[in-house]
Amino acid sequence: MRRKLLSDGANKLEYEIRQIVQKAEQVAACGVPITWENIGDPIQKNAKIPSWIKEIVSELVTIDKSYGYCHSKGVLETRQFLADRTNQLGGVQITANDVLFFNGLGDAISKLYQYLPPTSRIIGPSPAYSTHSSAEAAHASSNALTYKLDPENSWYPDLEELYNKVKYNPNIVGILIINPDNPTGMIYPVEYLERIVKIAEEFDLLLISDEIYMAITQPNMHTLPLVKMLGDRPGISMKGISKELPWPGSRCGWMEFYNRDKDSQFNSFCKSLEDAKTLEVCSTTLPQMAIPKVFSHPKYQEYIIDRNQQIYRRNKLITEILKDVKGIRYIETKGAFYNTILFEDGVLNENQQLQTDNEGIKNLLKEWITPEMDFDKRFTYYLLATKGICIVPISSFQSDLLGFRVTLLEENEEMLVNTFETLRDAINEYLNS
Repeated sequence: MRRKLLSDGANKLEYEIRQIVQKAEQVAACGVPITWENIGDPIQKNAKIPSWIKEIVSELVTIDKSYGYCHSKGVLETRQFLADRTNQLGGVQITANDVLFFNGLGDAISKLYQYLPPTSRIIGPSPAYSTHSSAEAAHASSNALTYKLDPENSWYPDLEELYNKVKYNPNIVGILIINPDNPTGMIYPVEYLERIVKIAEEFDLLLISDEIYMAITQPNMHTLPLVKMLGDRPGISMKGISKELPWPGSRCGWMEFYNRDKDSQFNSFCKSLEDAKTLEVCSTTLPQMAIPKVFSHPKYQEYIIDRNQQIYRRNKLITEILKDVKGIRYIETKGAFYNTILFEDGVLNENQQLQTDNEGIKNLLKEWITPEMDFDKRFTYYLLATKGICIVPISSFQSDLLGFRVTLLEENEEMLVNTFETLRDAINEYLNS
């Protein structure tokens, strides 16, 4: 080509959660059935949508308006409903014009970083959710900036490290939190949120909170949404319906802008995001129209409580299976529906393997396994190839820790127990090989 086609940041776009699917398809072609633990799709893991939600969607399908474009910011009635819902929390007050819809939070995350100057950086947690860290790295044509979530302290953020990184890097303009966290399943205690807000106040930073899992917490776990903690700081909350309802195929998420009237630069940034959505005309109409009807339905709160209880039960089952396995560190999930399991220091090496008699699988492993590969990735490839369990290595989440992420989503209890007993036995076999 007469000029280069790729931007300097294009090679920073990595998403192992989806990339490992290509490996799994190769394994399936060798006759090994796949158990998908790589992605947070409740529908894939046998979740059943309640009939009352299906009735709402069915009714909307009969309305001609649901087939048309909506306002570029999103359906006005839905934005007003969400603004009222947020205002009832008693924190920063917003209007319908402070709500902006996207085609899922993946779209929202991409736009967020796309319209920052390349030298303006957002620091986020590590282990890092790949969509955030890859988008941040790509926009800056550099490695993602992260602060550590500490497995020795219930995965809570290392606030001293965060403070020092912000203090000594003047290019940092914002702090990202994911609450509850993906991939660790940690929730931010209120006192940690208060200290993060103070850091933002001291250094005049934007705060961004990805709250897609805010409704999914274990019993007696307490945190707060950004809007109640923010004070006068500029902030953005990112929300959606893919995990909560769950309706991941709707690709329906939104941002809420807080205190845009208190900072002219922040207001201009919000306007650039709105203008970007205008160029795309709008986000998908029908799922937006469903939101007020679903969220205000008399069965909704009971449904959310029941879902959380089911996730809690699965959390306890998995804990019982894995808690005593030698060579790993297991920290119970507090929120969302993921768990990050770490290998103890020094237990992994380049000689370990899982045995198979399948010649096709042996050939795949010869192709996949390389000397420079991270040791946790090596384990996940062996596990996928020999046991058909598809998980994601933690080293692919912008982390120097070694481990893997699993989900707490399998609705079929027999399948859940079988999967994690197989995983337990595979860990033992691999570490002792």
